[in-house]
Order: sequence, then C-alpha cells, then structure tokens
Amino acid sequence: MKVTIIGSGYVGLVTGACLAEQGNNVFCVDVDSKKIEILNSGGVPIYEPGLKEMIERNRAAGRLQFSTDIAASVAHGDIQFIAVGTPPDEDGSADLQYVVAAARNIGRHMSTPKVIVDKSTVPVGTADKVLAAITEELNNRGLSPELCSVVSNPEFLKEGAAVEDFMRPDRIVIGTQNTPAGLRAKEQMRKLYAPFNRHHERTYYMDVKSAELTKYAANAMLATRISFMNELANLADLVGADIEAVRQGIGSDSRIGYGFLYSGTGYGGSCFPKDVSALSKTAIEHGRDLKILDAVEAVNEAQKYILVEKIEKRFGADLKGKKFAMWGLAFKPNTDDMREAPSRVIIQELVKRGAQIVAHDPVAMPETRHCLEVDFKGNPEGLKQVTLVDDPMVATQGADALVIVTEWKAFRSPDFDLLKAKLKNPIIFDGRNLYEPQAMQELGIEYQGIGRHN
Repeated sequence: MKVTIIGSGYVGLVTGACLAEQGNNVFCVDVDSKKIEILNSGGVPIYEPGLKEMIERNRAAGRLQFSTDIAASVAHGDIQFIAVGTPPDEDGSADLQYVVAAARNIGRHMSTPKVIVDKSTVPVGTADKVLAAITEELNNRGLSPELCSVVSNPEFLKEGAAVEDFMRPDRIVIGTQNTPAGLRAKEQMRKLYAPFNRHHERTYYMDVKSAELTKYAANAMLATRISFMNELANLADLVGADIEAVRQGIGSDSRIGYGFLYSGTGYGGSCFPKDVSALSKTAIEHGRDLKILDAVEAVNEAQKYILVEKIEKRFGADLKGKKFAMWGLAFKPNTDDMREAPSRVIIQELVKRGAQIVAHDPVAMPETRHCLEVDFKGNPEGLKQVTLVDDPMVATQGADALVIVTEWKAFRSPDFDLLKAKLKNPIIFDGRNLYEPQAMQELGIEYQGIGRHN
C-alpha cells in the first residue's frame, strides 16, 4: 500500500519504518529541511534501538523515502498519517496548530480519495477539527468533502522499545466514522494492519472519539500508578518500610500486576507530562475537574526534588565546594529524550545550592548539552558548574557522592571497589533503586534509595 507519514519525528519515523518493513511504499515528509537532510544522508535525528538499521534497510529497498515536498507527499499516499508534534500550550492544553496545518495541506493538494489518520496524540474532538480544515480547503477548490475520511489510530509506543512495540503490538486501536467513507477507511486500515494480526487479532475498532480518549486514558493510568508508588515510597522512608517488598506484595495480586509500580524520581519524557495535563484541560473545558490527575501531576512534580532533599539532609543546604557525580540524564534508558527529564531539575537545584556536577549518560550527552544551554540561559556561571564526561567512573573521581537518575543497564553492576576508591565519600543516592541496601551496607557504602530503609 502507498502510505504517507506527515512528520518525521519520533512517532512518524517509527511508524514509517515499521510500515515499510511490512512491504508498504512509505513517503515521510517534514517541513524541517535539516531533519530530512540528516535522514537522506544516512543519519537518524533521534536515538531508538533498531530504528537506524530498519530505516537503512528499507531505504535501500526503495520502500522508504524522505522529503520536504508536501504536494508530492499528498499525491503519494492513499493513507495519510498525521504524526506531527502536539506540544503543551501555555494553559496545559495540547497545541493543535501543527495538526491543523497538516490537515490543511492535505486539503490543498489532494485530488483523489484519501484516508487521513490522526497518529499524533490529540484531545477528544480533534478528528472533527481535522475534517473541518480539510473540508474547508476542498470546498475552496470546488471538490467534494466525500473524498476523505478521518481515522483515529493512536500510538502506544514506549521510548526505548518503540520498534518492538510497533512490530509486535499488544493492541491496535482504530476509531472510524459511521459513514460510507468511514466504512471504506476501516477496510483500508484493516488491510494495512493485517500483517500485525496474523497470529491473533489485536485490533480494537471503535468510534473516533473513543479512540482519541483511549490514548489519554492509557497514559493517565500509567502516570497514576507511578505517582501512587512514589507517594508510598516516601511514606516507606518515614515509617521504615521497604517499598520493594511492598511492590512485590501488591504486584502479585492479578488485579494490580507489577507494571509501572516502581518508585523513583518521577516520570518525564514527551508523553506522560503533557498528556496528563491535556486530559485535565479537556475535562475542565467540559465542566469537570479530574481531581485524581491534578494530584498525579502535583506528586510527580514534587518527586523530581526528592533526591535533592535527601542530599540536602545529608550534606546541608549550602553545597558550595561539594561535587556530585551523576549517572543517567535521559528521562528513561534506551533513549536520548531529555524532555521533562528529572535530571534537569536535580542539576539546576544542586547548582543553585553551589554544587558542582560531573555527569554521564550513555546516549543523551549531545541532547543534554543543548538542554543545559536552555536551562541555564542567563546564568553562564551556573552552566560552568556542570561537566559532562564520556566515562561513568571518570565522573565519580573525587566526588562527594554518586547520584543515580536513570536506570541504564550499564549502571547495574559497576565495580564497587573502584567506585569506592574514586569517591571522596562512599555514598550513593539512588533515584532508581538499582541496588540492594543490605548489599551496599556490606560493601561499606552509605546507600539512600527511594523508600528503601533510608
């Protein structure tokens, strides 16, 4: 099938590459010429395991191409995926300007029937806005709105495992209109996703608004579990309980399960923060206050400061002359995504107290440099207090303590004897509970995790 992907960011690239992998002819378009230049020269603007190899393989086979030519992209695909960004607006709602702009471009250039698929994470009612924008453009050209149908097909991709998630999905959600055009669109989507349903049916068909809400509901539920466990972990610290034992105790209940029950420094990234906020905003627009989600947001924001509080309690409020090694900068492992990463808050707060930071991340160093320039804009002296190094053990040399922020596999089994020798004080503040407190005690390391007998 001929498919166009509008937007060559995280979702667009994964969707395009994976659909090409199944034999489809995919045209990826983006208005960012630098991004397209990187892709056409063999690079990939984001880090995602397995993605670069898949893109290279399908470009070589002629099934995947990248361009800035909007007219050509509209002409190419019978199915047009809109996978552009929906950043949070100032009031917390999703900014739909890029989605609507993509829809208008389709309406300006299409001359044959098209299925328009909202792949971006968008609030309930966005499909109506997309259809209205396309209809207006078609009417301006004297063409019938019956040429198109809008489908909601939200993505459920975990950063760091996105290729695997797309190729072996646990569910595919497709929302269509109950119109003749909508029924035709449903059949085209069924054909497109047939290879992913070969062994068993994974697709859930529903109306468009239910599909739009499903995406937000899923992310809001996962974010709620994280904030809930962080609240319990903070209580465990106060009462002397072990949150890991609690996690196993409640996770063994089949009604609860183990997923997303890990305590830490809070969630970040491009999805949970903006989606929880956008869902709350949607509710407010309809006269409803989602109190649980308001609490989820508040808990998560406070959790980003929990390691700073532990460090301050141990070393005092004035950290001048103190140096801290930091392992992990990306908001989660296997990605270079620094959006809403807890590390950014922790670095700023420690620097504000006078500390020096020497940090390492296996992948996110280039993106971190860019983010630090933004975070410390107007504070060049503060920026000088942060150093990025290519070796995690180099970061620990002469540091007063090690701060772990991201649970990369490379950090799980370090040479603890070497670590102790390099640190000025054998102290670890573990924001991801990578190590067992008893084992650290036996090694002579002062260990402070999240809810782990601190």
